[in-house]
Amino acid sequence: MELAHQPSMFDVAEEAALTPLRGRVRRHVLDGGAWVDHLPGWVRGSDAVLEVLLGDIGWRADRRQMYDREVAVPRLLRWYGRGEALPHPLLTEAHAALDAHYGPELGEPFVTAGMCLYRDGRDSVAWHGDRLGRSRTQDTMVAIVSFGSPRPLLLRPVGGGESLRFSLGHGDLVVMGGSCQRTWEHCIPKTTRPVGPRVSVQFRPAGVA
Repeated sequence: MELAHQPSMFDVAEEAALTPLRGRVRRHVLDGGAWVDHLPGWVRGSDAVLEVLLGDIGWRADRRQMYDREVAVPRLLRWYGRGEALPHPLLTEAHAALDAHYGPELGEPFVTAGMCLYRDGRDSVAWHGDRLGRSRTQDTMVAIVSFGSPRPLLLRPVGGGESLRFSLGHGDLVVMGGSCQRTWEHCIPKTTRPVGPRVSVQFRPAGVA
């Protein structure tokens, strides 16, 4: 896949590595029992991971029904199920680190890794919550690690209200927990600004999509 990207000027590490979570990740407590953890630059040397993710890892272009016509999903997708090898060792390390840090609070491990490739500013995801499966009725967590050009992740209460904004790219981490998937919704909006590709890696527990 030929997608040009601009390396981070602030992350000059040659090899990908994780920074500590404990004592560095910041929690934002939201209304309705929801919360969001944020840690910019969790992955150092993140461009090395991005190079692999922009390769041939099985990206697919999906289509969906919208009203009376079928339209292309405005991003590419890749899904890794339980036990499936991830395309870069750093992602396996990230999975283990997230389990170690959040496992006691979550009460179970993260088992799947969904990936979205936003090729440019025309790719996006509309307002939604990850409510397929038991997250419709139960508290859960979704951990997202971002690689590539920063894009804003917006969050707002279900039904509307003031939104929060996190700029995610170049190894940033965000974790949505508590009731966040039920009581809040999130999106990646389109932009007319020139932006390079971004890959979002979402770790989820079993039965959450």
